[in-house]
Amino acid sequence: GTVVVGTVKGDLHDLGKNIFLNYAASAGFNMIDLGIDVSTQKFIDAVKEHKPLALGMSCLLTSTEAEIGKVTAELKSSGLRESVRVIIGGAALTQQFADEVGADAFAPDAITGTDIINVWHTS
Repeated sequence: GTVVVGTVKGDLHDLGKNIFLNYAASAGFNMIDLGIDVSTQKFIDAVKEHKPLALGMSCLLTSTEAEIGKVTAELKSSGLRESVRVIIGGAALTQQFADEVGADAFAPDAITGTDIINVWHTS
């Protein structure tokens, strides 16, 4: 399965994203890294291009967490939301926030995130 990951627009932190990326890659997933400060449109374009099993968004700053909601809203309005599962992670985030923005899962760490996408891949 392919997983697209990136750190949301306005956030330049990538340590957690990179740990998840490497852990999931070592578990056999094809990882597409969009990098940091990723715009909503770049996430949408990557979902269209790669048709991933999952889209992972990372966010460390509370000031940028609203970007996740923008991406999930654009996935919905573009007709892509049903074709991809959304997983989010980062110190600023919680399961409650994931529920509020319409993400499928919150991962507090790379191991949990990889376990979640592995379940998605096998179901």
